[in-house]
Amino acid sequence: MAVEAGPFDYAALLERVAADIASLVGSGTPAEYIPALATVDPGSFGMALADLDGNVYGVGDWRTPFSTQSITKVFALALALAEGGDSLWERVGREPSGNPFNSLVQLEYENGIPRNPFINAGALVVTDRLQTLTGDASSELLEFLRQESGNPGIGFDAEVAASEQEHGDRNAAVAHFMASYGNIDNPVPALLDHYFWQCSIEMSCADLALAGRFLARHGLRADGSRLLTRSEAKQINAVMLTCGTYDAAGEFAYRVGLPGKSGVGGGIVAVVPGLCTLAVWSPGLDAQGNSVAGVAALDRFTTLTGLSVF
Repeated sequence: MAVEAGPFDYAALLERVAADIASLVGSGTPAEYIPALATVDPGSFGMALADLDGNVYGVGDWRTPFSTQSITKVFALALALAEGGDSLWERVGREPSGNPFNSLVQLEYENGIPRNPFINAGALVVTDRLQTLTGDASSELLEFLRQESGNPGIGFDAEVAASEQEHGDRNAAVAHFMASYGNIDNPVPALLDHYFWQCSIEMSCADLALAGRFLARHGLRADGSRLLTRSEAKQINAVMLTCGTYDAAGEFAYRVGLPGKSGVGGGIVAVVPGLCTLAVWSPGLDAQGNSVAGVAALDRFTTLTGLSVF
């Protein structure tokens, strides 16, 4: 039975969601190709909700930091647009890829222009742009996340960054390939360094839900200043809906019906524009790299509440 429309008891709602999907926690497999992530407890589960005013509700391991990985691509994109404007879209597309997040296949057919900013190739272009605009892309991103979440303790995980660097040959290949088409401005080794540090940022569900509020607030930051225009916030939410969960974006839209961005650390951030931001974490991944329990929890949330963009 769906929750009545109107004000929600978010704390009780999250408890209900956690209970309903408890049997799926531990399903899937952690990201074994990044050794530092392979040892994370697969039985972990947390979920948090932040409303427009910054009130946060949570259940389970919602205050436990985890490796955000590709979720950081959303925030890097927002900063690159805020700092440099729409010219970014000349270097990266806005279409679903239909291929794995680390695929090189389409780049040769499409002259080194990545299909969207959330596959690895597109995220490297975004980080490259942010590096040019700021001079220190990873630190700029970290400071932004600290400010928006209100948690100055958020930091990089050096072990994860080193692990990704050691096993980052495919990302290096993607970056060099795009550089051969003139779509990378900075030296590839420096770009990869910032990208790996970016992906190593650790945050909790509470941190992520708070940090993502600007997307629910139509571009307004936590302090009330404007980061993005309403149109830019809409654009990011749209690309999250169509491209944010790798080559399973259609299934995610079908089941959840919200803009969302996942990471192979097991986290997902999702946006209910004009109302709240959600973050969920459970390390067990499906074949597409999305958290099994996390997708189920967001599916259950929208089913119970009737909240979606559709």
